Amino acid sequence: MQKIILTKTFEQDWIRMFTHLANLFFEQSKVITDTEEEGILVDLSINQNDSTIAGYAHLTYNGKEYSATFSEQVTTDSSETETRQLKRIYSHVFLEVLEQLTGMKQSWGILTGIRPMKLFHKYRQQGHSVEEAKRLLMEKHRIFEEKSELLATIEEVQLKAIPDLHQLQNDVSIYIGIPFCPTKCAYCTFPAYAIHRKNGRVESFLDGLHEEIREIGKWLTERNIKITTIYFGGGTPTSIEADEMDALYKTMYDSFPHMKEVREVTVEAGRPDTITPAKIDVLKKWGIDRISVNPQSYTDETLKAIGRHHSVQETIDKFWLSRNMGMKNINMDLIIGLPNEGLDEFRHSLDETEKMQPESLTVHTLSFKRASEMTRNKEKYKVADRETVEQMMQMGEQWTKENGYVPYYLYRQKNILGNLENVGYAKPGEESLYNIIIMEEVQTIIGIGCGASSKFMDPTTGKITQFQNPKDPAAYILTFEEYIDKKIEHLERIFPDAVVVE
Repeated sequence: MQKIILTKTFEQDWIRMFTHLANLFFEQSKVITDTEEEGILVDLSINQNDSTIAGYAHLTYNGKEYSATFSEQVTTDSSETETRQLKRIYSHVFLEVLEQLTGMKQSWGILTGIRPMKLFHKYRQQGHSVEEAKRLLMEKHRIFEEKSELLATIEEVQLKAIPDLHQLQNDVSIYIGIPFCPTKCAYCTFPAYAIHRKNGRVESFLDGLHEEIREIGKWLTERNIKITTIYFGGGTPTSIEADEMDALYKTMYDSFPHMKEVREVTVEAGRPDTITPAKIDVLKKWGIDRISVNPQSYTDETLKAIGRHHSVQETIDKFWLSRNMGMKNINMDLIIGLPNEGLDEFRHSLDETEKMQPESLTVHTLSFKRASEMTRNKEKYKVADRETVEQMMQMGEQWTKENGYVPYYLYRQKNILGNLENVGYAKPGEESLYNIIIMEEVQTIIGIGCGASSKFMDPTTGKITQFQNPKDPAAYILTFEEYIDKKIEHLERIFPDAVVVE
């Protein structure tokens, strides 16, 4: 545990901000204000007048000293409060002295949030040109030019895929969570439970899910609110049986308004060991052809280590089964930095992917999520170092470019290896609209089912309120009716003018 001692007292939310930045450099850090302790001593100060704010940092450690300064004009940006500007300036100088101390450079600068694209969109919505938005990101937030270029590319692709991206606030998207998987992966913290049918839990959960779809669909239909996209996630939505899938899609089509106008329906069939001809027939019956078949790795030893009970060959076989049975839009996921994998293994995964040419490929960087098996037993899982992970990311960027893919969405996570990112790539025109919408937070997303998170966005202010369904199937079964009522209360608050259509 690396202790960083601040000579000035800050409120707790500021301490959290400094801790997030410190964790970019140290596996574990603790930021405190007790100068009697031993550790890295950092003196932070601000000098402000009517027009300029200047931040200063002075770091002392092991007899060496480092200093940084940063100044800018007092903000005139109505979306940035004085406190937010002060935090950003303090972050600048704090990050710079840690970079000097460690020799590590942070390509995402002071950004520690999940959605850097939202910042790029904000600058563009304020009327800044692409070049101005890139410059603001580099100057105000210290991100590298290559990352600002990546964000600019993604914005262009997103607006081509969804030209009305910033006019969707009066419609909604739907996320439907099915919490069952064949097994739970070591890195996973999604609501996912090994599927078994001895206690009737699956059937009871599905009864509740049908009712939730009907009630939410009824509310939307009565107010003539349109749905942009629908996404079945989990868990693994194809863990349930083909007849159960068929019944679920029937309820969806019977309940939701304007289904012919829904732009995209995705079913994440992520685990190859759940895909069968009967289930593909059901997907085709309902006109659903966008699915995921997720290898994560093309090394059998890795799949065993992370708890995925399918083989590499099964991934390949199920991809071609899906393709040959008419699935025209298949996504695949690869994860950089899985245990005992380096450049050779990742290159092999890319080589295998090249043979299949899925319509889209999401390249994830491994993240040590707090509640995962991998995080609880880190010593058991040896992962690649920062330099290797960066080389793997570059390899993925080059491969996608050579194979005709373009980046179309991006997000980051806490404790992500190498302080990198997750990037979704697609063949032009094959982008996942849902992924764009959820990452850029441009409309309300109603979460239905176990562990599903709703994001209610006020169409006027853009403010987002989150609401979570129970993660455990047993709790969901007991309380789903109560949660339906609470979601409808949220919907009525953000759509107060939605008139009931007789």
